[in-house]
Amino acid sequence: MKAKKILVPAALCALLFLAGYGVGTLIARQMKKQKQDESAYIGRSEIKLTDGRMTPEALLSLGRLSDPQVSPDGTKILYGVSYNSIADNRSCRNLFICDIDGGNVHQLTRFAKSVSNARWSADGRSIYFLQGGQIWKAAIKGAVLGKRDRLSDIPAGIGEFKISPDESRILFLSTVPGSVKTPDKSDPLLGQAEAYATETLMYRHWDHWVTETPRTYVAPFGKGIITPDVARDILGEEPYELPTEPFGGLEQLDWNPDSRHIAYSCRKKAGIDYAFSTDAEIYLYDVETDSTVCIPMEGGYDTDPVWSHDGRKLAWISMARDGYEADQQRLMVAEVRTDGATMEARDIRWVSESLDADAAGIFWTPDDREIIFNALVDGLQALFRADVGSCRISRITDGDWWFDFNSPFAYRKNGGIEEFFASYCSLNFPNELVKVTVDASGAASYAQLTDENLPILRQMAEPVCEKRYVKTVDGKDMLTWVLYPPEFDASKQYPAIEICLGGPQGTLSQGWSYRWNYRLMAAQGFIVVMPNRRGTTAFGQEWKEEISGDYIGLNMQDYLSAAREIKAEPYVSKLAACGASYGGYSVYYLAGIHGDLYDCFIAHAGIFDERYMYYTTEEMWFPEWDNGGLGRGFLSGSPWSEFPEAKRHYANSPDVNVRNWHTPILCIHGGMDFRIPYDQGMAAFNCAQYMGVPSKLVVFPTECHWILQPQNALYWHRTYFDWLDRWMK
Repeated sequence: MKAKKILVPAALCALLFLAGYGVGTLIARQMKKQKQDESAYIGRSEIKLTDGRMTPEALLSLGRLSDPQVSPDGTKILYGVSYNSIADNRSCRNLFICDIDGGNVHQLTRFAKSVSNARWSADGRSIYFLQGGQIWKAAIKGAVLGKRDRLSDIPAGIGEFKISPDESRILFLSTVPGSVKTPDKSDPLLGQAEAYATETLMYRHWDHWVTETPRTYVAPFGKGIITPDVARDILGEEPYELPTEPFGGLEQLDWNPDSRHIAYSCRKKAGIDYAFSTDAEIYLYDVETDSTVCIPMEGGYDTDPVWSHDGRKLAWISMARDGYEADQQRLMVAEVRTDGATMEARDIRWVSESLDADAAGIFWTPDDREIIFNALVDGLQALFRADVGSCRISRITDGDWWFDFNSPFAYRKNGGIEEFFASYCSLNFPNELVKVTVDASGAASYAQLTDENLPILRQMAEPVCEKRYVKTVDGKDMLTWVLYPPEFDASKQYPAIEICLGGPQGTLSQGWSYRWNYRLMAAQGFIVVMPNRRGTTAFGQEWKEEISGDYIGLNMQDYLSAAREIKAEPYVSKLAACGASYGGYSVYYLAGIHGDLYDCFIAHAGIFDERYMYYTTEEMWFPEWDNGGLGRGFLSGSPWSEFPEAKRHYANSPDVNVRNWHTPILCIHGGMDFRIPYDQGMAAFNCAQYMGVPSKLVVFPTECHWILQPQNALYWHRTYFDWLDRWMK
């Protein structure tokens, strides 16, 4: 049920930081289904707030900064910003440039059609970018972009590209027909027929029927227009996807500095094997010989390979266990020999073994002695360094900095002073560029480089964030963030919202979200309570794994512990439980067991009937493991499994306790949600109606697990707050 890219454990700010496939591709897929007028330029919003209160309209007006790229000479940063037009119901992304210290910000492009995947040329005199599914090049001088020249003509379109270091070759993503077949439109009697036909599993994924499969191609670069005739499919005749759906992009492939060898991650499985397995391997591909070698590992997910600057080492993220998508993300490094046609990996080491956390976002320092990465620890996404030789891990960002940091995109060292250029966010602001400085004594400091959203944010009164520890029923301390409304007064009373986290393996950190925005909730006068219950990922592997096969166990007691503590405060009047995905499951389950603890419920894209969910979801490895199978064999997590954990799981599905429902509940779902199909929300609403419980159903027919289109997002927020106001104020 996860809504996150498998190997990015950050909050949504980190997802938005990635270019290419990811979230941008989800939005693009939805927009392809609708005719969009892209003739009008969309710029920065000039919204005015008269009372200092953040609104849904203000949230949707904020610019979304992403994909920073440092110039070859290290003096400039190129990045993109997306702006919404609620009236036009679309967004548009354009390019900006600033000095390395954040000064002299200039907008490079003012196109009506989005620009993405912008990259500097090796000499720093031009930039390459994607627009309209094709690659373009334009000279850049200062902050002025020259005439565009089109470099590709790929009829199926290009999703992302990566140019080799010597600029002689290019990797790009496109699509081929998928396993799902549609009527032959050349037949005059079938011109208006609409159907999807399949004879194997994984026929739909996340938000789409698998009528197309992503593939990666290599082609000559700088030798004329890139066309299908000059491009070679890296997988040849193999029937697999590259990169991995639904969120994978070219972070799953990397050029060796020799511009000849490519490391890539691929799950070489199809049909039922694909649906039940997470076993992706790292492969080495020789462009000149068209040969491939696999780096064998245990059987779990291996992805995001990154070559060292000297091309002799390869780092990647690895999971050990097949079928367990929340397994520990290990930072691995191998010595790699690429002499001529020889490709061999040896001396594979788990570099991050001493850190009980999930590593992500690999960045080599220029001397190849260290790798910088990010990891969620104690409720924050922090930067770490790993000494490749000794495997010693040390933290860079301070634990008192209440921000989520993404891995660096640039680094420089002057004497004993190091500077890491990255992006960061918090519960109070979305992604901005930041510089983290570590002096010769090891002391760290940070300086924000951009203020993309300052004109809007400075109009808003800020909430106050508290870090609280709640005692669990087994005597442990659970980190719980609490966000208080602006101008909070403890002598007054306020309604509170307990956030039930999705995933279920995720973390309530300092991450910014444009969908579940806790600052916006606080601005409406609610106290927002964010417990990091069992199953969250920032408190070690043992805490994370306590949820698998035990959805109704300690993690539900964790919610109740936090709820009882906050509701006992004299300044709390009423309490709601709200959540999405597994958080929606939690809401449906709590509705049947809470007594009179909660006064209102909201479930978005939640699981109501676990048996039916098993029969209708797409990524089968997830229920196989988490529903009680725990990797003990094929169908061990099925509704007919004999394992006691699976029997207990299905016997306690949220629908079992629906006879106890009596609290107002709002059920929201996307009609194109293929992870948790929308009839789960319908079933929950129908049962609430049968029981005479005040209830409301909202279905967005063109949305998936996430509500992404601007006007739909606005309606979602208005509906959410209308329901809370109705029952909580």
